[in-house]
Amino acid sequence: MKSLTSFQTNRRQFLKQITAVAGAVSLPQIIPSAVLGQGDAKVPSNKITIGCIGVGGMGTGNMKNFVGLVDDCRVVAVCDTYEDRRKRAKAYVDEQYKDKACTTYSDFRELLARKDIDAVMIAPQDHWHALVATAAAAAGKDMYCEKPMGISVEEGNKILAAVRQHKRIFQAGTWQRSQRNFRFACELARNGYVGKVHTVQVSAPGPHYQPKYTGSMDPQDVPAGFDWKMWRGPAPEKPYNPGRVTWPDWYLIWDYCAGFVCNWGVHHLDIANWGSPELGTESFEVECKATYRKKGFTDNIEGWNATFTFAGGLKMVFTDESQQKCGTRFIGDKGWVHVDRGGLWTEPAELLRIKIKDEELHLHASKHHQDDFLSCVRSRKDPVSNVDATNVASYLGLVTDIAGRLEKKLKWDAKEGKFIGNDEANKMLTRPMHNGWKI
Repeated sequence: MKSLTSFQTNRRQFLKQITAVAGAVSLPQIIPSAVLGQGDAKVPSNKITIGCIGVGGMGTGNMKNFVGLVDDCRVVAVCDTYEDRRKRAKAYVDEQYKDKACTTYSDFRELLARKDIDAVMIAPQDHWHALVATAAAAAGKDMYCEKPMGISVEEGNKILAAVRQHKRIFQAGTWQRSQRNFRFACELARNGYVGKVHTVQVSAPGPHYQPKYTGSMDPQDVPAGFDWKMWRGPAPEKPYNPGRVTWPDWYLIWDYCAGFVCNWGVHHLDIANWGSPELGTESFEVECKATYRKKGFTDNIEGWNATFTFAGGLKMVFTDESQQKCGTRFIGDKGWVHVDRGGLWTEPAELLRIKIKDEELHLHASKHHQDDFLSCVRSRKDPVSNVDATNVASYLGLVTDIAGRLEKKLKWDAKEGKFIGNDEANKMLTRPMHNGWKI
């Protein structure tokens, strides 16, 4: 990626303004890296300023990881539709930095409007990802964005286009790429240690996630301190009920999430693509048998069994974890390697002792996902979980769902990014946005 052209800012004037504001309200002087750096130049004294959008469970975890990188960055703002989450996140940040400088917002647009923020962490519900990420790119922010890319193939494509158009750095929350076992498994596959890979098996959690809410499905009063309309955002206009926002229930509702076939599946599909890149470059046929949820408000995909057949002969079998061992397995004509968060297994077992030679392919080595992002913000190089790879992993999960809904064998044109000869399937690549929201 080409270097980011530095902001055309009068640095002397900006520093004077920052100093004046800091002195007036007793805030620490944190100068954003966009002001201090010129193109590829690195300024050792500067810190990357970060705003966190969405500070629920995953967002808070990401935020804490960034706060821990005290020499490289500073979290200066947090945003959430829940007042208690905003207050809790601010309290944590302020305690770590020993001041009261962290600002809170309920509307992400206000945070993005701040010129002193270099990058954002994006972790609201899935139906918000595309809106926030494209707006962040247009605002000149680099981003660490939770997976998947969105709830439709079109949304992922729009994030990809915005990131590349505005020359932004994008790191997805597919953190398995920053774990040695996953990288090593892919290097074994890419360097031919299992022979020619003919089958990739991918499995992710699905059916064991069940809704927790068991109360009335009637409309209820919105709790104090919660902005239901903003939480709902571009999703269909429906009355508030705690069953729509409870964890993990919202993951299981089509309006807010395509389901674990994509939200969870994206992790292991991403590793499959890392070890077998043809998954993202070759056209394929796909067929899928799927079951769908019917409890309470939940209605997206529950279980699935899909077979992808790629133009070059590679086959991928993608199921929920009740049908295959969870994780990703590369099967070749000389052996196999299987990797999951629980470990790494090979056949033959001796492959575990292999040392990848200097002249062989070495994949991007990241030991800390957030730190890798910050390093790439400075270098302007793509991070380990770049936008292109994340888009592939996301649409493989979404295409699986479409094939399951239509119960037909579908043909995918990798170059055109659409189905061949099936208008019904192509219509499902997009989903409407509601309540006046649009990209």
